Amino acid sequence: MTSRDRLAAARAQRTQDFEMANLGHRQRSNGYAAAEESSSFLTEVVSIQEGIDRFNENVRQIAALRLHSLNALDGEGQDDMTRVEELTNETRMLSLRLKDRIKSLESAPVKGDPQLRSNRLAVLRNKFLEAIQSYQRVEQEGRVKVRQRAERQIRIVNPNASPEEIDTIVEGGGQQIFSQALTSSTRYAESRNAYREVQQRQQDLQLMEKTLAELAQLFIDMGTLVEQHEAIINQVDETAGIVEADTEKGLAATEEAVRHARSARKKRWICFFIFLICCAAVAIVLGVVLGTRK
Repeated sequence: MTSRDRLAAARAQRTQDFEMANLGHRQRSNGYAAAEESSSFLTEVVSIQEGIDRFNENVRQIAALRLHSLNALDGEGQDDMTRVEELTNETRMLSLRLKDRIKSLESAPVKGDPQLRSNRLAVLRNKFLEAIQSYQRVEQEGRVKVRQRAERQIRIVNPNASPEEIDTIVEGGGQQIFSQALTSSTRYAESRNAYREVQQRQQDLQLMEKTLAELAQLFIDMGTLVEQHEAIINQVDETAGIVEADTEKGLAATEEAVRHARSARKKRWICFFIFLICCAAVAIVLGVVLGTRK
């Protein structure tokens, strides 16, 4: 090999090594990017799960504080209800953040394993929906207990109050009825304490009604998000089914074309051999005829 050939070979080898190095770098970069994307997704999933756990813990505290306030003596449950209101506001804001974060994950571009991503998102949605339903049950049960407590306090002031009057007072009205009962009661101090507690229970009920309405809307929003996600999955499955069907049709058409091509080639060979036989027969006949004439 001449020196020029060796130089050309060395340059070609360096070029190949450089291209392979670039290819390896791109593959490593893509792998790092995919791993980083997967790590970021899993970190957000874990953070949202922790937020759902905090949501459930707040709900447990709300239920415990409300029960303690109902069993407390006159005026001793005010601090509990103040804390319930604080936790209710905190939980409301937390629920809105969790909904937005789950929605953001749903709408993010799909990278990595789509099935794994879909499964983790489904687990998040289900856990959050279960947490919402648990909170709804706590508020519904609390509403019943608070109404019963308010009714007992009303009957302290007016033992003969009708169900309609009780409903009116509990729902925030009927102040005139209560005032008349207070003026005619022989136990003014006890009646006055009962009246203050009824007023507190009216506020509790209003807060619970507001919370239940917000939870119902939140549940609808999450349900809509689930339906949208399922619609996307169904659309992808439908598209995949169409592609698969088209592929099968294409394969069937290809196989049919191959069969036709083989049949055509076979017929051409048959025709060729027939032609050769005919040519041989003609040659033999001509040979015989010409030999006879000689």
